[in-house]
Amino acid sequence: MWALFKKEIASFFSNVAGYMVTGSFVLILGLILWIFPDFSILEYNYAGLDQLFSIAPMVFLFLIPAVTMRSFSEEMQAGTFELLMTRPIHPWEIVGGKFLASLALCLMALFPTLIYYYSIYQLGSPVGNIDGGAVLGSYIGLIFLAAGFCAIGLFTSTLTKSQIVAFLAAVALCYLFYYGFYFAAKLPPFFGKTDAIVEKLGMDYHYTSLSRGLIDLRDLVYFASIAFFFLFLTAESLRTRRN
Repeated sequence: MWALFKKEIASFFSNVAGYMVTGSFVLILGLILWIFPDFSILEYNYAGLDQLFSIAPMVFLFLIPAVTMRSFSEEMQAGTFELLMTRPIHPWEIVGGKFLASLALCLMALFPTLIYYYSIYQLGSPVGNIDGGAVLGSYIGLIFLAAGFCAIGLFTSTLTKSQIVAFLAAVALCYLFYYGFYFAAKLPPFFGKTDAIVEKLGMDYHYTSLSRGLIDLRDLVYFASIAFFFLFLTAESLRTRRN
């Protein structure tokens, strides 16, 4: 599994696309936080990273499928998928290696944003006047959200040889699980009745809860369950193709 993990990391950064994906994440968030007047921190009278954590999930919706779309689709396209399947490796080892590599790449993209926290920390009046608990909770939420999106992206990558189709399918599924239940809760059959229950089925509800700085075990279990469910589907898809 670890050999596959290292292979995936090396493969991602062996061409300019890898650097473009991670660099664009930091650049987009930087422009939103410091340049665009509607979101710029400099336009507000308090020190916080609310804008970053409200925009980051939307950026992840496109960034993570771009990272995971090649995981299995490229193997099928290049003809190396059959070679991978004939090796004495359990499907869960393959899935685990690729999942951890994808998640590690997302964390690499997320790591440089710590400089934004340091900048806000220094700009606060007095210095350090920032809600560290909310920032920590938001970062934990983003990490678990990235894990869920990575698992979804890996699953869609096993369904087709086309990386574009895998990307679009992953974006659609990630959007559905993040925003879909929120909008479904507003529909007449649920509104005012079971809307709270329906909304809790979506990622947005649990991510927002973590962003408040309260680390609730139920939120973490929810994201872990989503990730495990789609990793299970991925392993089953691989097992079916191997058979």
